Amino acid sequence: MSAKSTPAVMALKMAGVAHRLLEYDYDPDADAIGMAAAAALGVDPATLFKTLVTDVEGAGLVCCVIPSPARLDLKAVAGAAGGKRAALADPRHAEKISGYVIGGISPLGMRRRLPTLIDRSAETLPEMIMNGGRRGLQIAAAPADIVRVLSARLAAITAR
Repeated sequence: MSAKSTPAVMALKMAGVAHRLLEYDYDPDADAIGMAAAAALGVDPATLFKTLVTDVEGAGLVCCVIPSPARLDLKAVAGAAGGKRAALADPRHAEKISGYVIGGISPLGMRRRLPTLIDRSAETLPEMIMNGGRRGLQIAAAPADIVRVLSARLAAITAR
């Protein structure tokens, strides 16, 4: 598998989804990886989404995809997932479940497919950008296509 052929990229290719690959120099010392990626790519941070794996009591693990500058609203995640409480999953567990490393976790092509919530703000964008399955690789595609491929639900899951 080439450096540009990650499971995330393959998932979009297999689904016939039009997409673009964006590469940048990953900074392992960045305080906010998504914000650093947006700056390196010269894109609006609100269009670059980060992937967070949560553990929802009564629902299990849930993948959450939110704009880079936003903070996840764990109470909203729990409600949207039909659970009682939510917490961020342990990073090592998120890596094991997803098959990706922190800084490279994509909602696409995960080792174990998780129920996925995408912040509702994505539906107003012509294109959203998300991790491509390795550090330094991002994928840009239409939000409707991403929702379809992931069987995701749009929900208001960020702190306002």
